[in-house]
Amino acid sequence: MSTFTQEMLDSMKLVEATRAERLHKELPRFSAEEKDKLLKEFHPDYSAKGFTVLSTGPSKGSKVPNELAVLLEGKSRLEGVKVDLGRIDYETDVLVIGGGGAGAAAAIEAHNGGAGVLVVTKLRMGEANTMMAEGGIQAADKANDSPVTHYLDAMGGGHYKNIPDLLEELVENGPLAIEWLSRLGVLFDKEADGTMVTTHGGGTSRKRMHACKDVTGAEIMRVLRDEVQNLGIPVLDYAPAIELIKDTEGKAAGAVLLDLDSNELLVVRARTVILATGGAGRLHYQGFPTSNHYGATADGLVLAYRAGARLIYADAIQYHPTGVAFPAQIYGALVTEKVRSVGAQLVNSKGVAFMNPLETRDVAAASIIRECTARGNGVKALDGVALWLDTPMIDMLHGAGTIEKRIPGMLRMYQKFGIDLRKEPILVYPTLHYQNGGILINKDAETEIPDLFVAGEAVGGIHGTNRLMGNSLLDIIVFGRIAGEKAAARAKTVTHGALSLDHVAAFATEREAAGIHTETLSPKLLPTYTHGRKTR
Repeated sequence: MSTFTQEMLDSMKLVEATRAERLHKELPRFSAEEKDKLLKEFHPDYSAKGFTVLSTGPSKGSKVPNELAVLLEGKSRLEGVKVDLGRIDYETDVLVIGGGGAGAAAAIEAHNGGAGVLVVTKLRMGEANTMMAEGGIQAADKANDSPVTHYLDAMGGGHYKNIPDLLEELVENGPLAIEWLSRLGVLFDKEADGTMVTTHGGGTSRKRMHACKDVTGAEIMRVLRDEVQNLGIPVLDYAPAIELIKDTEGKAAGAVLLDLDSNELLVVRARTVILATGGAGRLHYQGFPTSNHYGATADGLVLAYRAGARLIYADAIQYHPTGVAFPAQIYGALVTEKVRSVGAQLVNSKGVAFMNPLETRDVAAASIIRECTARGNGVKALDGVALWLDTPMIDMLHGAGTIEKRIPGMLRMYQKFGIDLRKEPILVYPTLHYQNGGILINKDAETEIPDLFVAGEAVGGIHGTNRLMGNSLLDIIVFGRIAGEKAAARAKTVTHGALSLDHVAAFATEREAAGIHTETLSPKLLPTYTHGRKTR
């Protein structure tokens, strides 16, 4: 059970003392000028020490996080390894690499498009960031809303750097995505008359957040995983892709897998390939904790980059403003934005609410960091400092039982450690949450490498340099479905030359010419949390 320190208890009394005064007081939003200054001074994306300029590859000259640069310019696991591309272990029309929401949606639509599909996963089907998404999925399907309004909200939240075609696809297909998920069996929250319950998220001008309590991603993944199984789509678990295969014409034509059980290499030949490998949180950029699942190590970015695909906004990372800062057992875990959307306020050690709780995520994270560091108004928690998220306000605002009804997952998570959200505020600090940048695609989800498609968090450009809550669950469905549909259609007509791994040797030559002699193997596959022990 967790024990609050005396400093925490003293600070908690100040939070309780100011609660009545804060209860119905709406805090002003930051101005555009204030936001810009705040981000430049305190957001980790603006750190001078956290980034490296790439000296090799298709995005040479671009800035990326140090930890990612090491992998993008790392040594291929196949460098110097003889791979018999004439021995085909698996052959399929569409190869889907990744078993999260985007991969599952892509596999379902590719199957429905008449293609043979094989899904390969690093861990097991569903062990992905999708499963851990909590707050909801955006879609403009109410009478007072529209895809145009959704577009404007997301474009502003993304600092006007979103690729217009991609964002248009996202918002136009939002209502269709909700309808598709509902038909498959996702149990969205509804009023007694069947109307979808929707709420605000940070940076939204309309209530368009659809949710399944505070376990939305888990519910979506449950349904998608069941549908993959019901359709009889084969899934190969514990077999991460360690290199893409191209043909002699430069088209994507399969992948080399590593069987984690036998340590054997497997060759898959495919007519088209879909990368849906997810995020990078387990690289722990700049030492931040993460809300990401165990396998989130940027594999797709590495594979696509070595094969010749450009990246966009790889230096734009989302630090969710409210990660668990105490207790230690769940350190870094996500405290969904929905907690703030239903009434909880961010409060400093003195009981002062210092920002509107529904600012965009980058602004909220920077504001928390400023309050804890430059202003010295944080509470000591574990090895760092944190601020309060005043959760008892929720039931005070909306009536007893609201927390239990609207965020039961959060309530149970904290109850395991002796903390009751209904009575006690919780300590939070930004946690590494989402990879805003990624692989460049067009509106058909295809990269600059013919026959290579990408969907989900591995994609860059949809969200600009900052994502709004709920648009990630939407993009895995929208672009997962697009990727599956387009890859299946392409598979019916594509022809390939001989299989080749020449791009691996070419990249090794480029590394040598650039003076990069690191022996770091990439992709990383799994994070390392041991001392003095070797891992894969």
